[in-house]
Amino acid sequence: MSTVNLTAEDSVNLQPVDMDLTCNASPSSQQTELPGGAEQQTMSVYLRVRSLSREELSDGEDQGCVVIENNQTVTLKAPKGSATMKSSEKGIGMALHKFSFSQIFGQEMTQSELFENTVKSQMSDFLDGKNALIFSYGVTNAGKTYTIQGTPKEPGILPRVLDATFHYIRGRLHEGMDLKPYLRNGAQHLDPDQVQQEKSAKAAIFASVKDDCDPLRANGCLESLSSPSTRFSSSPLSYDQTVLASDPTEAGSSQFALWVAFFEIYNECVYDLLQPPLCSKSKRRAALRVCDDGAGNAYVKDLSWLNIQTLGEAFKLLQFGNKNRSAAATKMNQSSSRSHSIFTMKLLKIDGSAVERISEFSLCDLAGSERCNKTKTFGERLREAGNINTSLLILGKCITALRNNQTDRMKNSYIPFRESKLTKLFQAVFCGKGRASMIVNINQCASTYDETLHVMKFSAVAKQVMQVIPDKPRESLAPCLVGRDGKPLRNERIDSQALESDLSEEELLDEEDEANMSLLPQNEMVNIIESLRTKLLAERRRNLVQEMEIRKEMGDAMLQQLMESEELRIRQIEEQKESYQEKLENTFEMYKDAIKEHAYQCAMNNLEDDYVPLEEFIAVQEKVEALKRKVSELETLTPSIGRALCAVPTVDQSCQTQPSKETEARAEDRCKRLYKEKCAIEKMCEDKQQLILSLEQRLLDVSETLQKVRDGFLEKSADVEVLQKKCDHQTKSMDDILRQSVEKDREIASLEAELSQKSPVKPKIKRGLLANIKEAVNSPRKGTPGRTLRNTVKTAHN
Repeated sequence: MSTVNLTAEDSVNLQPVDMDLTCNASPSSQQTELPGGAEQQTMSVYLRVRSLSREELSDGEDQGCVVIENNQTVTLKAPKGSATMKSSEKGIGMALHKFSFSQIFGQEMTQSELFENTVKSQMSDFLDGKNALIFSYGVTNAGKTYTIQGTPKEPGILPRVLDATFHYIRGRLHEGMDLKPYLRNGAQHLDPDQVQQEKSAKAAIFASVKDDCDPLRANGCLESLSSPSTRFSSSPLSYDQTVLASDPTEAGSSQFALWVAFFEIYNECVYDLLQPPLCSKSKRRAALRVCDDGAGNAYVKDLSWLNIQTLGEAFKLLQFGNKNRSAAATKMNQSSSRSHSIFTMKLLKIDGSAVERISEFSLCDLAGSERCNKTKTFGERLREAGNINTSLLILGKCITALRNNQTDRMKNSYIPFRESKLTKLFQAVFCGKGRASMIVNINQCASTYDETLHVMKFSAVAKQVMQVIPDKPRESLAPCLVGRDGKPLRNERIDSQALESDLSEEELLDEEDEANMSLLPQNEMVNIIESLRTKLLAERRRNLVQEMEIRKEMGDAMLQQLMESEELRIRQIEEQKESYQEKLENTFEMYKDAIKEHAYQCAMNNLEDDYVPLEEFIAVQEKVEALKRKVSELETLTPSIGRALCAVPTVDQSCQTQPSKETEARAEDRCKRLYKEKCAIEKMCEDKQQLILSLEQRLLDVSETLQKVRDGFLEKSADVEVLQKKCDHQTKSMDDILRQSVEKDREIASLEAELSQKSPVKPKIKRGLLANIKEAVNSPRKGTPGRTLRNTVKTAHN
C-alpha cells in the first residue's frame, strides 16, 4: 500500500475540526509560496442553497433549517422529528451547527454571478496551460445538474466555460484534426485516413441530433448563447481583462485545438456518452476500462474524443450526451441522475506541427446521495443507489485521508484512490497535477436535514485539504507526441534548462557530489561506502522501530475500537431484551384481560339462559320433595307386602286350617291395589315432569320476550335521545330567533325615535266614522272659491 503526502516540509499545520460543532477553516483559500515556485492553497469549497418549490412549501418543508449568516458562514438548525434533534434531546451531539465556506450563494444568486465568483480563476489556469477540476456534491434533488448545465434560459457553468474558451481562441483555432489527445497527457498525430474517420464519427453524431436541435435553433437558443450581446459573462471586458489574460506573443504564432469527451460512471462501470447510436436497441453499451499510462496517470481506454470548432457543435454534443445519460424518477426527484457524468475538455496549444502544451478542464456532475427509505427505490433503482453511495463514500474516505495525512505527517495513512473509478480518475488532480474545487448544493427541506448535515460535514473536511500545485508541471513542458501506431515520433527529452529550473538546489548539489565521487581514492571510497552502509542500517532500524510503534498503536486503537463496539453491542442487546420483555409482559396482560372478559361474558350469557324466578323454583322443589317422600313410602311398603305373600303359604302348611284360595284372593287384591297406586304415582310424576318442562319453556319464552322488550326499549331510548337533540336544537334556534326579534324591535324603536326627533309631527288621534263626518261638516276644508261657493249653496238649501 502506498501513501500520498501532498504537503512540503514547511506546510501549514491544520488543526483537527470537531465536525459536530463547526468548520473552523478560514473563509478564503489559504495560499502560500513554497520553494521552487510551487503554490500551496486550501481547496475552494463553495455552497449554493436551492430555493423551495411550491410543492415543498405546501408540504411544510420550510422550517428554517438553513440560515445564511453572511457570505461565508451558514448555520444549520435541526428540525423537529429529525435524527439529529432526537440525538441532541438524548444528550448526544448538538442541534445547531455552523460551517464556513469560500463563498456562499443564496437563492437570489444568478448563474452568471456564480460563474464569475467560482470558475473564473480556474478558467484562467486552464487557458494558461494548467489542469482544473470542478465537481458538484450534494443530496438528491439539490440542484447539482442545474448548477453544472443549467437550462436554455439560464445556462450553467459548463456552457459558460465553453463560451469563454471559444471567446479566448477566436481567430486562433486550428482547423485541422490531425493532432488528437493521446492517453492522459500525450498527443497523437493522425494521418488523412484517421482524420476522415474522426470527421465521419463526428458527422454521425450531429446527424442523430439534427432533428432535436432544430427546435432549439428556431427558438433562438443557440443564437442567444453564442451572440456577444447575450454573453454569459456579466460584462464582455471580463474575458479580456481577467479570465482570458494571456501572453501577447501567443496571438501571432500559436493556435489552439479543443477536444471534448463526455462519459458517465454508472454502477461502477464507465460508459461513453458520445458513442454513436447502436443499430439494435437490445444491444447493451460497451463498458470502458480505466487504465494507467505508466506514469501514474489514469485514463479511460477507447474513450471518444471529438474536435469541436464552434459553440453550436459543443452544444450538440452536450445534448447528445445528456440524451444517453442514465436518469430515472424517484419519490424525491422526477429526473434523478443515476450516474456520475464527467465532461472533459483538452486544449492543445499548437506551434506549427508541434504541441507545446496540453491543459485539461473536467466538470463532474456527481449523482446525489440518497436514502432508500425516503426515495422509495427498489430493484434496479436500489442497486444504482447503492453504487452511488459507495463511490461517494470512497470519495469521502480519500478526502479524509488527505486531510489526516496533512494534519499529522507522522501517520501517513493509505488513501483508497483505486477502490472506485471516480477517485481513480481524479487521483492526479488531488495529488497536485491540477487545481480542484467543489460546489456543494443543498436544499432547505426539513425531511432531508440529516443527509444535508452529512454533506456539510464532508465539505468541512474538504475545505481543509491543502493542494500543492507546481509552477510549471513537467507534463505541460513537453507532451509526448506519438504517431498512428502509438509509438513516439521523437525521443521524449526534457529541456535541460527547464529541468534545472524545476530541480531544487539540494538536488543540484547532490548531482555535483555524485559527479565528484569518481575522483576519490579507493580507501576513501570504501570508508564512504561503510559509512553509507552504517547509515542505511541505522535508517532501516529506525524505520523498523517506527513501523513496530505504528503497528502497536494501530493494534491498540483497533482493540480499543473493538472493545467499544462490543460494549455498545452488549448495551444494545440489553436494551432490546428489556424492550422485548416489556412488550411480552404487556402482551400477556392484554391476553389475560381478554380471557377474563370472555369468561365473564360467557357466565353472564349462561346466567341469562338458565334464569328461573326464585318463587317458582321453590314451589317446584317442594313438589319434587313431596313426590320423593311418597316414592320412598311405597318402597318401604313393597318389602312388607312381599314378606306377607311369602308368609301365607307357610301358615297354611303349618296350620292347614284355612283354605289357600281365600288368602290368595286377598293377596291378589292387595297387589292389584298397590299396583294401581304405583301407576297413579308414576303418572303423577310424569305430569309433574311435564309441568316442569312446560315451566322451563315458559321461562325461555319470558326471557326472549324480555330481550325483545329490552331491545325495543333501547331503540326507543335512542329515538328519544335523537328527538331530544332535535328539540334542543330547535329550542336554540327559537332562542336565536327571539334574540334577533328583540334586537329588531330595539332597532325599530331606535329608528322611530330618530324619526320623531327629525320630523316632530303630532300623531293623528284615531276617531270613529261619525266623529270624522261631524268634524268635516263643522269645519269645512279650505279649497278653491268654486268649491267654497258650492258648499255655501248646499248649506243654504239645507
